[in-house]
Amino acid sequence: MQIAAIPVNESARAASLRALHVLDTPHEERFDRLTRIARRLFDAPIALVSLVDTNRQWFKSCVGLAVSETSRDVSFCAHAILQDDIFVIPDALLDERFADNPLVVDDPHIRFYAGCPLSLPNGSTLGTLCIIDRVPRQFSDDDRAILRDLAKLAEHELAGLQHAITDPLTGMSNRSGFRMLAGQTLKVCNRLGKPVSLLYFDVASADPGADSLVGVPTETALQAFAAILLETFADFDVIGRLGDEQFGVLSSQVRDVESGTSVSRLRLAVERHNDRHARSGPLLAYDLGSAIGDPTYEIGFDRLHAAASSDMRPQIGCSNARL
Repeated sequence: MQIAAIPVNESARAASLRALHVLDTPHEERFDRLTRIARRLFDAPIALVSLVDTNRQWFKSCVGLAVSETSRDVSFCAHAILQDDIFVIPDALLDERFADNPLVVDDPHIRFYAGCPLSLPNGSTLGTLCIIDRVPRQFSDDDRAILRDLAKLAEHELAGLQHAITDPLTGMSNRSGFRMLAGQTLKVCNRLGKPVSLLYFDVASADPGADSLVGVPTETALQAFAAILLETFADFDVIGRLGDEQFGVLSSQVRDVESGTSVSRLRLAVERHNDRHARSGPLLAYDLGSAIGDPTYEIGFDRLHAAASSDMRPQIGCSNARL
C-alpha cells in the first residue's frame, strides 16, 4: 500500500481547514443533498464529502457508509487532494498503490474511486467530493464533467461557510465563528469538569504624537492587535473578533490567566509594538476584563461573556470575576 505524500502547503492547508470550524460538526442538508445527487447520478453505492485532516479523513457528508472517518494513511482522498483535477481508480485491485489497502481488502471493499478536489478561494485543497463502487468501472469525460460541477457546488458551500464565520479584516473567527467554536469547547470542559476562562478586550489607538492613546482604532490598528493576539495566545483554545473593537480569548488554561502570565505576555507584546511604531503608528491600547467559569456547574458563553465585559479595566488592567 502506498501512503499519499504530504502536500507542500500542508501547514497552510490544515490551518485553512481548521479555520472553518467544520470538523466534527453535524451533517448538513446542503452537503447531504450533493452526496445524494452524486450517488443517484452515478448509480454508486457510496458518495462522500471528505475533508482530509492532519491524521484522518472525516466525512462532512456520507451516504452508503456507516463510519464518519478513517485514517489518513489509508485514505484515497489523501491522494486526490494532490491532484489538480479528478482522481480516478478504475480497479483498485489492479493498482499497486491500493491493492492491499485495508479499505480494498476489507469493508467497504473499494474497487472503483473517483474524487474531485475541493479547494477554497485561497488555493487550499481541503478534501474531495467522491464516489465509490464495489465493482470496477470506467469514468467517461461526461462523468468527469458532472462530478466536477457537483464539486463546484460543494466548494461554494465551503467558501460560504468560511465567509460566514471569518472576520475579513483580521482573518480570525468573527463573533458567529467564535460562539460556535466556544460552544464546543464549553461542552467538552463541562463534561470533563474543567474550568474555562474568557479574556475580553476593547481596543483603542491613536496616531503617534497624540496626547493620549484613546480613540477609535483604525483598520491597521485592529489588524496589528489581532496579529499580536494570535501570536501571544497561539496555544489557547479559541480566539476571535467579537465586535468592531472587541476581541476574545477562550481557554481551558485557567492557571495561566489567574497567575497573570498570559496578560503579561500580551502587555509586553503591545509595548514592543508601540516602541517599534512610536513614529509611524498605529499605537495600541486596550481595556481588559476576564471571567472564569466554575466547573461545578454548567456554564454557557453568554454568562461568561457578560461577566468578562462587566469587569473591564483600562489598558492592561485585569481582574477575574468568578461565576
